[in-house]
Amino acid sequence: MKILYAIQGTGNGHVARAFDIIPELQKHGQVDLLLSGNQCDIELPWEIKYRCKGMSFIFGKKGGVDMWATIKNIHPLRLMKEITSVPVGEYDVVLNDFEPVVAWACLLRGVSCIGMSHQSAVLHPDAPKPGKIDQLGKLILKYYAPVKKAYGFHFKNLGNHVFTPVIRRDVRTSNISNAGHYTVYLPAYDDATICQVLSQFPQVKWQVFSKHNQQAFTKGNIEICPVDKSGFTQSMVSAMGVLCTAGFETPAETLFLGKKLCVMPMKGQYEQQCNAALLKEMGITVINDLQQDTNLIGQWLQSENTINVRYADLTTQIIEDIIYNNLTDTHASLIPSFSNY
Repeated sequence: MKILYAIQGTGNGHVARAFDIIPELQKHGQVDLLLSGNQCDIELPWEIKYRCKGMSFIFGKKGGVDMWATIKNIHPLRLMKEITSVPVGEYDVVLNDFEPVVAWACLLRGVSCIGMSHQSAVLHPDAPKPGKIDQLGKLILKYYAPVKKAYGFHFKNLGNHVFTPVIRRDVRTSNISNAGHYTVYLPAYDDATICQVLSQFPQVKWQVFSKHNQQAFTKGNIEICPVDKSGFTQSMVSAMGVLCTAGFETPAETLFLGKKLCVMPMKGQYEQQCNAALLKEMGITVINDLQQDTNLIGQWLQSENTINVRYADLTTQIIEDIIYNNLTDTHASLIPSFSNY
């Protein structure tokens, strides 16, 4: 069996999940990988057969996506060349983790593309949404990487092909401890802003993982570290708590580890607003602005509230179900739809 697995390279979450997905896929046949985007700090140990620029969202330094940099980074002619050059028709199964090149290649050629992402779960009708719906953000989620059938991962099981998170093996098998520090991952803020805010809590030891600095340094009670998969994992499993964006993988792993969690959705990111809505329902502290919500950060630091969600290891079962439920459907005649649910 030939399997094409397309991975989004904006941020680190998609690639981090791939570390556990790929070995499961390899049990079922030859797996070719496509990675698009240029905002990922993690390297996969497997060969990337197709490396594309795709359409990456560029992180800014003021709490959100840098839209101007994102627009400048999109080259329509190059993108169309990438879409038309990937031989999606040669594969028995095409799986897609919110990756646009393969999604559109399949759509244009009538090949079934199976979505397997957190974004698919966010679109589920039973997934909590923020009070104010961002219609543009919702459209981006639906049209950015359209698929015929969607399987999703979310913070809780929603039924109808929405599963609980894939927890990385190195997190699942780690020795959980508490060394007294707090782990921080806020890639849409610059180091100076993060240090200015966190220095207001001098009694706390902070370990900040930065997308904007490749050299480690210490400033008072704050340690700045380049993003590194093993270093970040070790910091998180030995932390007292985690302060991060309202993404998916890091909050899910923090919940699994039973650590204190505070999340801040990136500005202009509808997906993260939706994540924050569900996490708030679960009792997680949510802040909206790093510089203006320091009082909430202080309250969170003083709180002893933790939520331990021991997500079951269902990765093998999920991959088997997805592969064999869609094996005979890859080249089926279909009417493309942009709505996953």
